[in-house]
Amino acid sequence: MKRLLLGLGAILLLGGAVAWSGTRPTTPELDFKAEKRNPVTHLALNNAKADFQFAIVSDRTGGHRARVFARAVEQLNLLQPEFVMSVGDLIEGYSTDVARLEREWREFQGYVNRLQMPFFYVPGNHDLTNPTQEKLWREKFGRRSYEFVYRDVLFLALNSEDPADKDPEGRISAEQLGWIKKTIAARAGVRWTLVFMHRPMWRADVEKNGWGEVEKALKGRRYTVFVGHHHRYQKFVRQGQNYYQLATTGGGSKLRGAEYGELDHVVWVTMKKGGPLLANIALNGVLREDLKPIVAEEEGAPRYHRRPTHPAKARVRFEGKPVAGAYVVFQSLGKEDRPARADGMAGADGTVQLSTYVANDGLPVGKYAITVVWRRPLFTAEGKPGPNLLPPRYADSKTSSLEATIKAGPNEIDLNLAK
Repeated sequence: MKRLLLGLGAILLLGGAVAWSGTRPTTPELDFKAEKRNPVTHLALNNAKADFQFAIVSDRTGGHRARVFARAVEQLNLLQPEFVMSVGDLIEGYSTDVARLEREWREFQGYVNRLQMPFFYVPGNHDLTNPTQEKLWREKFGRRSYEFVYRDVLFLALNSEDPADKDPEGRISAEQLGWIKKTIAARAGVRWTLVFMHRPMWRADVEKNGWGEVEKALKGRRYTVFVGHHHRYQKFVRQGQNYYQLATTGGGSKLRGAEYGELDHVVWVTMKKGGPLLANIALNGVLREDLKPIVAEEEGAPRYHRRPTHPAKARVRFEGKPVAGAYVVFQSLGKEDRPARADGMAGADGTVQLSTYVANDGLPVGKYAITVVWRRPLFTAEGKPGPNLLPPRYADSKTSSLEATIKAGPNEIDLNLAK
Protein backbone atom coordinates (compact mmCIF):
# COMPACT_ATOMS: atom_id res chain seq x y z
CA MET A 1 0.00 0.00 0.00
CA LYS A 2 2.89 2.34 0.80
CA ARG A 3 4.33 1.92 -2.73
CA LEU A 4 0.85 2.43 -4.21
CA LEU A 5 0.41 5.68 -2.28
CA LEU A 6 3.88 6.85 -3.34
CA GLY A 7 3.01 6.21 -6.97
CA LEU A 8 -0.32 8.00 -6.58
CA GLY A 9 1.41 10.89 -4.83
CA ALA A 10 3.80 11.32 -7.74
CA ILE A 11 0.86 11.49 -10.15
CA LEU A 12 -0.98 14.04 -7.97
CA LEU A 13 2.17 16.17 -7.65
CA LEU A 14 2.51 16.17 -11.41
CA GLY A 15 -1.09 17.30 -11.78
CA GLY A 16 -0.57 20.04 -9.17
CA ALA A 17 2.51 21.33 -10.93
CA VAL A 18 0.59 21.61 -14.17
CA ALA A 19 -2.29 23.48 -12.45
CA TRP A 20 0.11 25.89 -10.67
CA SER A 21 1.84 26.77 -13.92
CA GLY A 22 -1.48 27.82 -15.37
CA THR A 23 -0.97 25.66 -18.46
CA ARG A 24 -3.43 23.18 -19.85
CA PRO A 25 -3.46 19.91 -17.81
CA THR A 26 -1.85 16.95 -19.53
CA THR A 27 -2.62 13.25 -19.13
CA PRO A 28 -0.14 11.70 -16.67
CA GLU A 29 2.06 8.82 -17.86
CA LEU A 30 -0.06 6.41 -15.81
CA ASP A 31 -3.70 7.44 -15.51
CA PHE A 32 -5.02 5.03 -12.85
CA LYS A 33 -7.80 5.75 -10.37
CA ALA A 34 -6.40 4.80 -6.96
CA GLU A 35 -8.90 4.01 -4.23
CA LYS A 36 -8.65 2.68 -0.67
CA ARG A 37 -8.43 -0.83 -2.10
CA ASN A 38 -6.97 -1.47 -5.54
CA PRO A 39 -6.49 -4.44 -7.90
CA VAL A 40 -2.75 -3.82 -8.28
CA THR A 41 0.30 -4.47 -6.13
CA HIS A 42 1.80 -0.98 -6.55
CA LEU A 43 2.26 1.79 -9.13
CA ALA A 44 6.07 2.06 -9.12
CA LEU A 45 6.46 1.19 -12.80
CA ASN A 46 9.55 -0.69 -13.92
CA ASN A 47 10.55 2.02 -16.37
CA ALA A 48 13.54 3.89 -14.97
CA LYS A 49 14.85 6.32 -17.57
CA ALA A 50 18.36 4.89 -17.35
CA ASP A 51 17.19 1.34 -18.12
CA PHE A 52 17.27 -0.07 -21.65
CA GLN A 53 17.09 -3.42 -23.44
CA PHE A 54 19.15 -4.89 -26.24
CA ALA A 55 19.77 -8.36 -27.68
CA ILE A 56 22.90 -10.32 -28.57
CA VAL A 57 23.19 -12.93 -31.33
CA SER A 58 25.94 -15.53 -31.19
CA ASP A 59 27.82 -17.69 -33.70
CA ARG A 60 25.99 -18.29 -36.95
CA THR A 61 28.72 -20.28 -38.76
CA GLY A 62 31.07 -23.21 -38.36
CA GLY A 63 28.62 -25.30 -40.37
CA HIS A 64 25.51 -23.13 -40.11
CA ARG A 65 22.15 -24.83 -40.17
CA ALA A 66 19.35 -23.91 -42.54
CA ARG A 67 16.68 -21.34 -41.63
CA VAL A 68 17.93 -20.59 -38.10
CA PHE A 69 19.63 -17.19 -38.21
CA ALA A 70 17.16 -15.82 -40.74
CA ARG A 71 14.32 -16.93 -38.44
CA ALA A 72 16.09 -15.28 -35.49
CA VAL A 73 15.99 -11.97 -37.38
CA GLU A 74 12.21 -12.19 -37.65
CA GLN A 75 11.99 -13.20 -34.00
CA LEU A 76 14.07 -10.18 -32.97
CA ASN A 77 11.60 -7.99 -34.85
CA LEU A 78 8.89 -9.53 -32.67
CA LEU A 79 10.89 -8.92 -29.48
CA GLN A 80 11.77 -5.33 -30.44
CA PRO A 81 15.08 -4.70 -28.62
CA GLU A 82 16.54 -1.22 -28.99
CA PHE A 83 19.49 -2.63 -30.93
CA VAL A 84 21.30 -5.93 -31.56
CA MET A 85 24.93 -6.77 -30.75
CA SER A 86 26.96 -9.70 -32.11
CA VAL A 87 30.02 -11.72 -31.06
CA GLY A 88 31.39 -12.68 -34.48
CA ASP A 89 31.49 -15.64 -36.87
CA LEU A 90 28.87 -14.18 -39.16
CA ILE A 91 29.95 -15.85 -42.44
CA GLU A 92 31.58 -19.23 -43.09
CA GLY A 93 34.69 -17.52 -44.50
CA TYR A 94 37.98 -19.41 -44.33
CA SER A 95 38.62 -18.55 -47.96
CA THR A 96 40.59 -16.20 -50.21
CA ASP A 97 37.98 -16.49 -52.98
CA VAL A 98 36.67 -12.92 -53.07
CA ALA A 99 33.62 -13.83 -55.15
CA ARG A 100 32.59 -16.48 -52.64
CA LEU A 101 33.19 -14.15 -49.70
CA GLU A 102 31.14 -11.43 -51.37
CA ARG A 103 28.26 -13.89 -51.78
CA GLU A 104 28.43 -14.88 -48.13
CA TRP A 105 28.47 -11.26 -46.93
CA ARG A 106 25.66 -10.36 -49.32
CA GLU A 107 23.58 -13.21 -47.92
CA PHE A 108 24.28 -12.23 -44.30
CA GLN A 109 23.63 -8.54 -44.87
CA GLY A 110 20.37 -9.47 -46.59
CA TYR A 111 19.22 -10.96 -43.28
CA VAL A 112 20.37 -8.26 -40.86
CA ASN A 113 19.07 -5.50 -43.12
CA ARG A 114 15.59 -6.83 -42.33
CA LEU A 115 16.02 -5.92 -38.67
CA GLN A 116 13.91 -2.99 -37.53
CA MET A 117 16.71 -1.82 -35.23
CA PRO A 118 20.50 -1.29 -35.56
CA PHE A 119 22.82 -4.28 -35.79
CA PHE A 120 26.43 -3.91 -34.60
CA TYR A 121 29.05 -6.08 -36.32
CA VAL A 122 31.84 -7.77 -34.32
CA PRO A 123 34.42 -9.91 -36.19
CA GLY A 124 35.21 -13.57 -35.51
CA ASN A 125 37.81 -15.99 -36.83
CA HIS A 126 35.50 -17.08 -39.67
CA ASP A 127 35.12 -13.43 -40.71
CA LEU A 128 38.82 -12.49 -40.48
CA THR A 129 40.65 -15.69 -41.34
CA ASN A 130 43.28 -14.12 -43.58
CA PRO A 131 44.45 -10.78 -45.03
CA THR A 132 42.00 -11.10 -47.95
CA GLN A 133 39.05 -11.27 -45.56
CA GLU A 134 40.54 -8.52 -43.43
CA LYS A 135 40.72 -6.23 -46.49
CA LEU A 136 37.13 -7.06 -47.43
CA TRP A 137 35.95 -6.27 -43.89
CA ARG A 138 37.64 -2.85 -44.04
CA GLU A 139 35.99 -2.12 -47.38
CA LYS A 140 32.56 -3.05 -46.07
CA PHE A 141 32.55 -2.02 -42.42
CA GLY A 142 35.71 0.01 -41.80
CA ARG A 143 36.76 -0.41 -38.18
CA ARG A 144 37.29 -3.86 -36.72
CA SER A 145 37.16 -2.50 -33.18
CA TYR A 146 35.16 0.47 -31.94
CA GLU A 147 33.29 1.95 -28.98
CA PHE A 148 30.10 3.84 -28.25
CA VAL A 149 28.29 5.06 -25.17
CA TYR A 150 24.56 4.67 -24.65
CA ARG A 151 22.81 5.95 -21.52
CA ASP A 152 26.09 6.18 -19.66
CA VAL A 153 27.14 2.61 -20.55
CA LEU A 154 30.35 2.06 -22.53
CA PHE A 155 30.15 -0.57 -25.29
CA LEU A 156 33.54 -1.92 -26.40
CA ALA A 157 33.59 -4.05 -29.56
CA LEU A 158 37.01 -5.70 -29.83
CA ASN A 159 38.82 -7.68 -32.52
CA SER A 160 40.25 -10.94 -31.20
CA GLU A 161 41.75 -11.75 -34.65
CA ASP A 162 44.36 -8.99 -34.69
CA PRO A 163 46.28 -9.53 -36.87
CA ALA A 164 44.40 -12.11 -38.93
CA ASP A 165 45.92 -15.61 -39.33
CA LYS A 166 48.86 -14.97 -36.95
CA ASP A 167 47.74 -16.89 -33.87
CA PRO A 168 45.36 -19.90 -33.77
CA GLU A 169 44.24 -18.86 -30.28
CA GLY A 170 43.57 -15.24 -31.26
CA ARG A 171 45.44 -12.08 -30.41
CA ILE A 172 44.98 -8.39 -29.64
CA SER A 173 47.68 -6.30 -31.31
CA ALA A 174 49.74 -3.66 -29.53
CA GLU A 175 48.03 -1.00 -31.65
CA GLN A 176 44.55 -2.14 -30.65
CA LEU A 177 45.65 -2.53 -27.04
CA GLY A 178 46.82 1.08 -26.99
CA TRP A 179 43.45 2.22 -28.31
CA ILE A 180 41.62 0.07 -25.71
CA LYS A 181 43.60 1.53 -22.81
CA LYS A 182 43.09 5.07 -24.08
CA THR A 183 39.36 4.54 -24.57
CA ILE A 184 38.82 2.96 -21.15
CA ALA A 185 40.74 5.77 -19.46
CA ALA A 186 38.77 8.43 -21.34
CA ARG A 187 35.47 6.84 -20.27
CA ALA A 188 36.33 6.43 -16.60
CA GLY A 189 33.06 7.93 -15.41
CA VAL A 190 30.59 5.58 -17.11
CA ARG A 191 28.32 3.51 -14.88
CA TRP A 192 29.16 0.20 -16.61
CA THR A 193 31.33 -1.22 -19.40
CA LEU A 194 30.16 -4.01 -21.74
CA VAL A 195 32.82 -5.83 -23.80
CA PHE A 196 32.03 -7.83 -26.96
CA MET A 197 34.54 -9.95 -28.87
CA HIS A 198 34.63 -13.37 -30.47
CA ARG A 199 37.11 -15.55 -28.60
CA PRO A 200 37.18 -16.25 -24.84
CA MET A 201 40.80 -15.16 -24.76
CA TRP A 202 41.16 -15.73 -21.02
CA ARG A 203 41.07 -19.48 -21.75
CA ALA A 204 44.46 -19.18 -23.47
CA ASP A 205 47.74 -17.52 -22.42
CA VAL A 206 46.59 -14.02 -21.43
CA GLU A 207 50.16 -12.77 -21.13
CA LYS A 208 50.81 -13.75 -24.73
CA ASN A 209 47.55 -12.81 -26.47
CA GLY A 210 47.04 -9.35 -24.98
CA TRP A 211 43.94 -10.08 -22.92
CA GLY A 212 45.86 -9.82 -19.67
CA GLU A 213 46.60 -6.17 -20.47
CA VAL A 214 42.93 -5.54 -21.27
CA GLU A 215 41.92 -6.96 -17.89
CA LYS A 216 44.46 -4.73 -16.17
CA ALA A 217 42.88 -1.72 -17.90
CA LEU A 218 39.40 -2.88 -16.85
CA LYS A 219 40.31 -3.68 -13.26
CA GLY A 220 38.55 -1.59 -10.67
CA ARG A 221 35.51 -0.78 -12.79
CA ARG A 222 32.19 -2.57 -13.23
CA TYR A 223 32.10 -4.48 -16.49
CA THR A 224 30.72 -7.57 -18.25
CA VAL A 225 32.22 -9.56 -21.14
CA PHE A 226 30.36 -11.41 -23.93
CA VAL A 227 32.04 -13.84 -26.38
CA GLY A 228 31.18 -16.82 -28.58
CA HIS A 229 33.49 -19.19 -30.51
CA HIS A 230 32.99 -22.51 -28.65
CA HIS A 231 29.27 -22.86 -29.46
CA ARG A 232 28.54 -23.77 -25.86
CA TYR A 233 27.07 -21.51 -23.18
CA GLN A 234 29.23 -21.07 -20.12
CA LYS A 235 29.60 -18.45 -17.40
CA PHE A 236 32.94 -17.39 -15.94
CA VAL A 237 33.86 -15.02 -13.12
CA ARG A 238 37.14 -13.07 -13.31
CA GLN A 239 38.16 -10.05 -11.27
CA GLY A 240 34.77 -10.35 -9.61
CA GLN A 241 33.00 -9.65 -12.93
CA ASN A 242 30.83 -11.89 -15.10
CA TYR A 243 32.11 -13.23 -18.40
CA TYR A 244 29.63 -15.03 -20.70
CA GLN A 245 30.48 -17.46 -23.49
CA LEU A 246 27.36 -17.76 -25.64
CA ALA A 247 26.03 -20.77 -27.54
CA THR A 248 24.74 -20.44 -31.12
CA THR A 249 22.29 -18.57 -33.29
CA GLY A 250 22.38 -21.09 -36.10
CA GLY A 251 26.04 -22.16 -35.91
CA GLY A 252 27.21 -25.76 -35.88
CA SER A 253 25.98 -27.57 -32.77
CA LYS A 254 24.79 -30.95 -31.55
CA LEU A 255 21.92 -29.07 -29.83
CA ARG A 256 21.70 -31.34 -26.79
CA GLY A 257 20.07 -28.65 -24.69
CA ALA A 258 20.78 -26.49 -21.67
CA GLU A 259 22.53 -29.31 -19.76
CA TYR A 260 25.30 -29.19 -22.35
CA GLY A 261 25.01 -25.45 -22.97
CA GLU A 262 24.05 -26.30 -26.56
CA LEU A 263 21.08 -24.29 -27.84
CA ASP A 264 20.09 -21.74 -30.42
CA HIS A 265 19.35 -18.54 -28.56
CA VAL A 266 19.50 -14.79 -28.38
CA VAL A 267 20.52 -13.11 -25.16
CA TRP A 268 18.15 -10.42 -23.93
CA VAL A 269 19.97 -7.85 -21.82
CA THR A 270 18.17 -5.35 -19.62
CA MET A 271 20.58 -2.71 -18.41
CA LYS A 272 19.63 -1.78 -14.85
CA LYS A 273 21.21 0.55 -12.33
CA GLY A 274 22.93 -2.40 -10.65
CA GLY A 275 24.23 -3.90 -13.90
CA PRO A 276 23.02 -6.03 -16.82
CA LEU A 277 20.21 -8.53 -16.24
CA LEU A 278 20.37 -11.44 -18.70
CA ALA A 279 17.69 -13.74 -20.08
CA ASN A 280 18.63 -16.51 -22.51
CA ILE A 281 15.76 -16.77 -24.98
CA ALA A 282 15.67 -20.10 -26.84
CA LEU A 283 14.62 -19.53 -30.44
CA ASN A 284 12.12 -22.36 -30.35
CA GLY A 285 10.25 -20.45 -27.64
CA VAL A 286 9.64 -17.27 -29.67
CA LEU A 287 6.35 -17.65 -31.54
CA ARG A 288 4.20 -15.29 -33.56
CA GLU A 289 0.88 -14.12 -32.12
CA ASP A 290 -0.97 -16.50 -34.47
CA LEU A 291 1.41 -19.38 -33.58
CA LYS A 292 2.12 -19.91 -37.25
CA PRO A 293 5.72 -20.94 -38.05
CA ILE A 294 8.11 -18.24 -39.18
CA VAL A 295 9.14 -19.06 -42.74
CA ALA A 296 12.76 -18.17 -43.46
CA GLU A 297 14.73 -18.84 -46.62
CA GLU A 298 18.28 -19.65 -45.57
CA GLU A 299 20.33 -22.50 -46.92
CA GLY A 300 22.55 -24.37 -44.50
CA ALA A 301 26.23 -25.11 -45.04
CA PRO A 302 26.94 -28.36 -46.91
CA ARG A 303 27.70 -31.30 -44.63
CA TYR A 304 30.93 -33.02 -45.64
CA HIS A 305 32.88 -35.94 -44.19
CA ARG A 306 29.96 -37.35 -42.23
CA ARG A 307 29.86 -41.12 -41.97
CA PRO A 308 26.71 -43.12 -41.19
CA THR A 309 26.16 -43.48 -37.44
CA HIS A 310 24.60 -46.21 -35.34
CA PRO A 311 22.81 -45.86 -31.98
CA ALA A 312 25.18 -46.22 -29.05
CA LYS A 313 24.89 -45.75 -25.33
CA ALA A 314 27.27 -46.48 -22.49
CA ARG A 315 26.56 -47.18 -18.85
CA VAL A 316 29.13 -45.81 -16.41
CA ARG A 317 29.61 -47.39 -12.99
CA PHE A 318 32.34 -46.91 -10.41
CA GLU A 319 32.81 -49.74 -7.96
CA GLY A 320 29.45 -51.05 -9.17
CA LYS A 321 27.49 -47.80 -8.58
CA PRO A 322 26.11 -45.53 -11.34
CA VAL A 323 28.07 -42.31 -11.84
CA ALA A 324 25.54 -39.59 -12.61
CA GLY A 325 27.23 -36.68 -14.38
CA ALA A 326 30.22 -38.63 -15.68
CA TYR A 327 31.50 -37.24 -18.98
CA VAL A 328 32.47 -39.86 -21.55
CA VAL A 329 34.43 -39.43 -24.80
CA PHE A 330 34.83 -42.01 -27.58
CA GLN A 331 37.76 -41.25 -29.91
CA SER A 332 38.23 -43.25 -33.11
CA LEU A 333 41.32 -45.46 -33.34
CA GLY A 334 40.94 -45.69 -37.12
CA LYS A 335 43.09 -43.94 -39.71
CA GLU A 336 40.38 -41.79 -41.28
CA ASP A 337 41.25 -38.26 -42.44
CA ARG A 338 38.70 -36.96 -39.95
CA PRO A 339 38.52 -39.46 -37.06
CA ALA A 340 35.11 -39.63 -35.43
CA ARG A 341 34.65 -38.36 -31.88
CA ALA A 342 31.54 -38.79 -29.76
CA ASP A 343 30.73 -37.68 -26.25
CA GLY A 344 27.95 -37.55 -23.69
CA MET A 345 27.09 -37.02 -20.05
CA ALA A 346 25.66 -39.73 -17.82
CA GLY A 347 22.15 -39.45 -16.43
CA ALA A 348 20.97 -40.47 -12.96
CA ASP A 349 21.32 -44.18 -13.76
CA GLY A 350 24.78 -43.75 -15.29
CA THR A 351 23.54 -44.10 -18.89
CA VAL A 352 25.16 -41.96 -21.58
CA GLN A 353 23.55 -41.31 -24.96
CA LEU A 354 26.51 -40.79 -27.32
CA SER A 355 26.53 -38.07 -29.98
CA THR A 356 28.91 -37.60 -32.92
CA TYR A 357 27.30 -35.06 -35.27
CA VAL A 358 23.90 -34.28 -33.77
CA ALA A 359 22.14 -35.09 -30.52
CA ASN A 360 22.08 -38.81 -29.68
CA ASP A 361 23.01 -39.98 -33.19
CA GLY A 362 25.51 -42.59 -31.96
CA LEU A 363 28.82 -43.37 -33.74
CA PRO A 364 30.18 -44.65 -37.05
CA VAL A 365 31.31 -48.26 -37.21
CA GLY A 366 34.83 -48.74 -35.88
CA LYS A 367 37.08 -49.16 -32.88
CA TYR A 368 37.29 -46.45 -30.21
CA ALA A 369 39.39 -45.48 -27.21
CA ILE A 370 37.32 -44.25 -24.25
CA THR A 371 37.99 -41.70 -21.53
CA VAL A 372 35.81 -40.90 -18.52
CA VAL A 373 35.94 -38.01 -16.06
CA TRP A 374 33.57 -37.08 -13.26
CA ARG A 375 33.98 -33.45 -12.26
CA ARG A 376 32.24 -31.81 -9.32
CA PRO A 377 31.56 -29.08 -10.14
CA LEU A 378 31.85 -29.44 -13.88
CA PHE A 379 33.46 -25.98 -13.99
CA THR A 380 34.62 -23.66 -11.25
CA ALA A 381 33.48 -20.03 -11.04
CA GLU A 382 36.61 -19.07 -13.00
CA GLY A 383 35.57 -21.45 -15.77
CA LYS A 384 38.28 -24.00 -15.09
CA PRO A 385 37.43 -27.73 -15.03
CA GLY A 386 36.37 -28.88 -11.58
CA PRO A 387 38.23 -31.61 -9.68
CA ASN A 388 37.97 -35.10 -11.19
CA LEU A 389 36.57 -37.58 -8.65
CA LEU A 390 37.55 -40.65 -10.68
CA PRO A 391 41.05 -42.20 -10.82
CA PRO A 392 43.08 -40.00 -13.21
CA ARG A 393 44.06 -42.91 -15.45
CA TYR A 394 40.53 -42.92 -16.92
CA ALA A 395 40.97 -39.35 -18.13
CA ASP A 396 43.72 -40.27 -20.62
CA SER A 397 43.15 -42.61 -23.55
CA LYS A 398 46.74 -43.84 -23.24
CA THR A 399 46.15 -45.13 -19.70
CA SER A 400 42.41 -45.75 -19.43
CA SER A 401 42.60 -49.18 -21.14
CA LEU A 402 38.95 -48.64 -22.10
CA GLU A 403 38.04 -49.53 -25.67
CA ALA A 404 34.90 -50.47 -27.60
CA THR A 405 33.98 -51.61 -31.08
CA ILE A 406 30.88 -50.05 -32.64
CA LYS A 407 28.95 -52.31 -35.01
CA ALA A 408 26.01 -51.73 -37.31
CA GLY A 409 22.79 -51.57 -35.31
CA PRO A 410 22.26 -50.64 -31.64
CA ASN A 411 25.30 -50.73 -29.36
CA GLU A 412 25.48 -50.88 -25.55
CA ILE A 413 28.80 -50.54 -23.74
CA ASP A 414 29.24 -51.29 -20.04
CA LEU A 415 31.97 -49.24 -18.35
CA ASN A 416 32.50 -50.61 -14.84
CA LEU A 417 35.39 -48.59 -13.42
CA ALA A 418 37.50 -49.48 -10.41
CA LYS A 419 40.02 -47.77 -8.12
